[in-house]
Amino acid sequence: MGTIYAVANQKGGVGKTTTVINIAAYLGSRGLRVLCIDSDPQGNTTTGFGIKKKSVSSSTYDVLTGKTRIQDAIIPTEYENVSIVPATESLAGCEIELAGYENRVNRLKMQILSAKDQFEYIFIDCPPALGTITINSLVACDKVFVPMLAEFYALEGLSQLVNTVKIVKNNYNPSLEIGGILFTMFDGRLNVANDVVAEVEKYFPNKVFKAKIPRNAGRTP
Repeated sequence: MGTIYAVANQKGGVGKTTTVINIAAYLGSRGLRVLCIDSDPQGNTTTGFGIKKKSVSSSTYDVLTGKTRIQDAIIPTEYENVSIVPATESLAGCEIELAGYENRVNRLKMQILSAKDQFEYIFIDCPPALGTITINSLVACDKVFVPMLAEFYALEGLSQLVNTVKIVKNNYNPSLEIGGILFTMFDGRLNVANDVVAEVEKYFPNKVFKAKIPRNAGRTP
């Protein structure tokens, strides 16, 4: 039975998609079956896996709205053992459409349950907002991975996300927890970056990954 991770942060440009693609590709190369669910209307995970959106017949939109089963929306990627439920532009209007549905926050969870046993890991790339699609992802997942920048403004965003996680945990998903916080585009030469890391480590002990992704992968920060 697969473990489900939502990769979430309501701020854009923090490396959610890159994190999902790289972790999925690595796990797949180790012989593990991985499913990625692109729930971001921008569809960058879909594009990142080399999939042309115009060729997609079923997407995350169809899964969330019940127009198709998740099994029928899963397609293989060029990476070994890695499959994806792709996103297309149709997902952009899904927030408004879901508002009229019953059990609108449980729709992704119910779909994933029917495919969970086929994969060791499932990663949901969330949109940069705390709307209904992200709530669906938090209700469906076991843990949340939070990629974030080492900037003071990022602390406010982290606080908002944590509050949302608490609400979802108390009302819909009692087992939900933060699985880890990953600093991306990190420059250890900056005092502000190190201060932010220290602040997050203070309030989230044992949740911050030791590995930090440098701003430029070609040099050591």
